[in-house]
Amino acid sequence: MSGAAVAGAATPGRTATGPLAGPAAGPWLLGVRHHGPGSARAVLAALRAARPSAVLIEGPPEGDALLPLAADPRMRPPVALLAHAVDDPGRASFWPMAAFSPEWVAIRWALDHDVPVRFIDLPAAHSLALKEPAPEDPGEGPERAEHAQEEEVTPVVDPIRVLAETAGYDDPERWWEDVVEHRSPTGERDDGGMPPEGAAPDDAPGDALAPFVALAEAMSALREAYGDGGQPRDAVREAYMRIQLRTARKEFGDGVAVVCGAWHVPALAARTTLAADRALLKGLPKVRTDLTWVPWTHRRLARQSGYGAGIDSPGWYGHLFEAADRPIERWMTKVAGLLRGEDRSVSTAHVIEAVRLAETLAALRGRPLAGLGETTDAVRAVMCEGSDVPLALVRDRLIVGESLGEVPDTAPAVPLQRDLTRSQRTLRLKPEASERELDLDLRKETDAARSRLLHRLRLLDVGWGDPVAGRGSTGTFRESWRLSWEPELHIRVAEAGVWGTTVLTAATAKAASQAVAATALADVTALAEHCLLAGLPDALPVVMKALADRAALDADVGHLADALPALARSLRYGDVRSTDTAALTEVAAGLAERICVGLPPACTGLDPDGAETLRGRVEAVHGAIGLLDTGAEPGTGLRERWGAVLHKLAARDTVAGTIRGRATRLLLDEGRLPEDEAARLMGLALSPGTPPADAAAWIEGFVGGTSGGGMLLVHDERLLGLVDAWLTSVPADLFTDVLPLLRRTFSAYEPGVRRTLGELVRRGPVPEGARRDDDAPATGGFGPGLDRARADAVEPVLRLLLGRPPEPAEAAV
Repeated sequence: MSGAAVAGAATPGRTATGPLAGPAAGPWLLGVRHHGPGSARAVLAALRAARPSAVLIEGPPEGDALLPLAADPRMRPPVALLAHAVDDPGRASFWPMAAFSPEWVAIRWALDHDVPVRFIDLPAAHSLALKEPAPEDPGEGPERAEHAQEEEVTPVVDPIRVLAETAGYDDPERWWEDVVEHRSPTGERDDGGMPPEGAAPDDAPGDALAPFVALAEAMSALREAYGDGGQPRDAVREAYMRIQLRTARKEFGDGVAVVCGAWHVPALAARTTLAADRALLKGLPKVRTDLTWVPWTHRRLARQSGYGAGIDSPGWYGHLFEAADRPIERWMTKVAGLLRGEDRSVSTAHVIEAVRLAETLAALRGRPLAGLGETTDAVRAVMCEGSDVPLALVRDRLIVGESLGEVPDTAPAVPLQRDLTRSQRTLRLKPEASERELDLDLRKETDAARSRLLHRLRLLDVGWGDPVAGRGSTGTFRESWRLSWEPELHIRVAEAGVWGTTVLTAATAKAASQAVAATALADVTALAEHCLLAGLPDALPVVMKALADRAALDADVGHLADALPALARSLRYGDVRSTDTAALTEVAAGLAERICVGLPPACTGLDPDGAETLRGRVEAVHGAIGLLDTGAEPGTGLRERWGAVLHKLAARDTVAGTIRGRATRLLLDEGRLPEDEAARLMGLALSPGTPPADAAAWIEGFVGGTSGGGMLLVHDERLLGLVDAWLTSVPADLFTDVLPLLRRTFSAYEPGVRRTLGELVRRGPVPEGARRDDDAPATGGFGPGLDRARADAVEPVLRLLLGRPPEPAEAAV
């Protein structure tokens, strides 16, 4: 059923018209909301009152063998039943359950009281066969691969919305809270606790089964008006459930209880024949399946996660289910604790005032009790001082929640999952639902092993962690990861199980297979880098052979340039990771030589987009060759040959302006080009005979992006003067053509750099031959010159830092 639960009680062949009293009046059809604390409390009260001889639950019958694990003390919800096709693990379904899910409560009650409990929904073997294949995008597949109950998530008609609108509500969630969550559940004591186990049903303050009967009539009316609600496959599921209910009644008598989505209650109570139900099931496709329990998260129960049968606020509902009494007061205390942990000033008085405000808002809005809306408004006004920024933290941490369930080791799992679990425990890498960053020092054996595990999982498409830019160090011995364990990763692990039974063997087999199948040189070089990062020595020979073959056949300079940086990075790992990278050196050197020969001709005759792409490749190759200088003697290595290539690119007029400018800048930064020569090249590029668009492209290559070009202009007055002189000479009718490129160039500078450049330009250039502030002759350019008084003021501090003795005049002072 979609959204809210509607409940019903009836028996096949007859419709209940009044409260069902006594254990012998069954079977009882307890219609529920799949994740609702109100439904869970009502189901628990009904089971205690009715004492059924068996409990039947909407779920895949193949999971019956796994039900005893729910009583294991190491099983901690939220958890989910995972079913996947053996031959196609990506075709999978989840049956999530939280501590406040009625199904979970019913399972635990049955196990605690030695009452037989079974699943009665359409078998997963059929429901998976009826599903469309999971999409290739790993971000979509698991969320769409929910179990068949989620196919009711977005029916043509939302029955609960209809009931809410009929009652005058514009929000179905608010209606559900008022009708179910805020009522005192039948069978509970006034203090919020449940009646003692030994109490007779008559001792409860009301009939525990009456709510199900009352709401069943509403569901029946909706089914009469809207039929299957736009979900024709429900007829097949409901036919199977009716057959299972008939079987259970023959075995256990009429005293059985059925816990199912309330939308199905009228269908289960309908008068049908066994032959008609079997006819609906005839010819259903079937696949071989495996089932197990997997940890789930509160975030995946939330509707925003894509789980449409979920709820907006699982953390809030979990609190309502667990709070024995005073739920609003306890909730405000939780919020206060969270905000205090974030260094916000929240006192006991804030908690008291927030509770009072929530209750006042509920009274003004005509609600029986303060709900999530009232408590959130009160928290915003009192504890967050009207700001939504801290409120977003409350919504993320408490209203939705970050709980990750646990499953005992005795639960079935594919061998690869078991090996991964062992590795996680050995390396003390506990899966967590909340996102966290992990900094690794690869000089430590444990951290290096963690890095290898995470890289192997990435190779297997198990995206537990993503590499991120490290903080505080640029050394190769540091790695930073952002980790977040999602339940769908269990499907990824099952899919990766076809490659091997351990993470190492599976990653090795997949890397070798990808190397053979790869057609692009850059793909093979990236794979070689990944193998070194993941520590896959057995896969490297296959990858290196594929790399040598692709490199020998590929004559495209762009492809070679794309491949070289990955190889250069790989050669850095020999020291810290103790990996032999000698096999890569010869291939990398050969690629670099071919790039040096083929790059200059490739940089001519390019359009602007092609020139920009090749400029990025030139930068990448420049950084890579800095790591690959294999020349045994000065002047004979790759760096010298690459420097000669850059000189050619900087001097040729036929080369695109952005590439000439970048080549000039790279040479200047490395000290291979005198400043006078750099100024000469800039003067030529910005001469009046050069088209403004070409000149702007040269400036973009020379000082554009985040390469520090702004600071270069700040400190080199001659270069700034050349740019200024060219810019002021651009004709007005052509200025609008070069303005977008210039804006892109200078907008990338830091705000402080832009401000300094603006101040220098505002002062204007110092005329040639004029006297500067230091009374020295000016050579042109910008700026007031050297301020000797300010420079002398810092000299004593510099001497102290450098350990140099002060001069006599300073000592006297």
